[in-house]
Amino acid sequence: MNLYSKKHLHNFVQHVFTKCGMPAADAFQAAEVLISADLRGIDSHGVARLSGYVRLFEAGRANFNAKHKIIHETPSTATIDADAGLGLVVAPKAMDIAIEKAKNVGTGWVAIQNSNHFGIAGYHAMKALPHDMIGIAMTNASPLVAPTFSKERMLGTNPICMAFPSGNQQPFVIDMATSNAANGKLEIAQRAKKEIPLGWVQTKNGDASVNANELKSGGSLLPLGGHKGYGLGAAVDILSAVLSGANYGPWVPPFVAFLNPLENLPGNGIGHFLGAMRIDAFRPAADFKLHMDNWILRFKEAERIDPDQEVLIPGEPEFKMQEEREKIGIPLIEAVENDLQTLAQKLGLTL
Repeated sequence: MNLYSKKHLHNFVQHVFTKCGMPAADAFQAAEVLISADLRGIDSHGVARLSGYVRLFEAGRANFNAKHKIIHETPSTATIDADAGLGLVVAPKAMDIAIEKAKNVGTGWVAIQNSNHFGIAGYHAMKALPHDMIGIAMTNASPLVAPTFSKERMLGTNPICMAFPSGNQQPFVIDMATSNAANGKLEIAQRAKKEIPLGWVQTKNGDASVNANELKSGGSLLPLGGHKGYGLGAAVDILSAVLSGANYGPWVPPFVAFLNPLENLPGNGIGHFLGAMRIDAFRPAADFKLHMDNWILRFKEAERIDPDQEVLIPGEPEFKMQEEREKIGIPLIEAVENDLQTLAQKLGLTL
């Protein structure tokens, strides 16, 4: 397993996107989102996905020179048509719009249709933090999750992130899939040739399985905590897609390029939903952040089961990982490194 610096991988990702015709500014933004995932230890959504985006482009399903446009707007809301572009590019732009609207009227909400995969939700939600705002980001995804008591794939892993600023402590950032595990976790287990925990997937007949390749045999992911996770995933699907005019449920186009979208789709592309709330629209920001620090410190002091296992705040492991990887570099497992080497050779680049 080799280590790569943030700058090195960022430059490589940029060059891959620009080689495929993406404008330099958009390529820089897309690289920012991908590398942020690797820095935070969410390797399933970092450079490991790069070749997948290129394959979507080559299949004509992702527009690397997209011109997004606002198709509906009020002072506090907007709906964007992403022109089949990458969510890596349009979601940060949409979050900037939400932040500007929040500055003007207290809150800002943007729904996006006709998009593609947007990377980690946390990157987009955390854009609100420097503005003393609470950030929210969510997206629907290709159907891999079966509803409770079903064996049919109907929902995506449909992640949701909420980011809350604090004072002297690290921000509180909860970034999670609404399934028991993201599909990327299965992909990591596949590359490492490891079994997965019970409760992540079921077979095509609805039986429990520890096989990381189960989805390839017609199996499905399971919702987080059963019916409650099913409800959360459904809410993300509705806010991201039914509200924006994107595809939803079983009609969401697959991320993999070798599978074609279904016919007679009810919407356009996949959908995202982003929001920003100005804290001082509710109370002085300094007061809020003081009490967020108090909240965080008290929870970290919660009585431990194991004296050697500290109580962690959502987002804390990722901030620690980012601090470490910015110093020592980002590790790439052999399978990902080989994938990037193949991509580099195809495009006339050097990893």
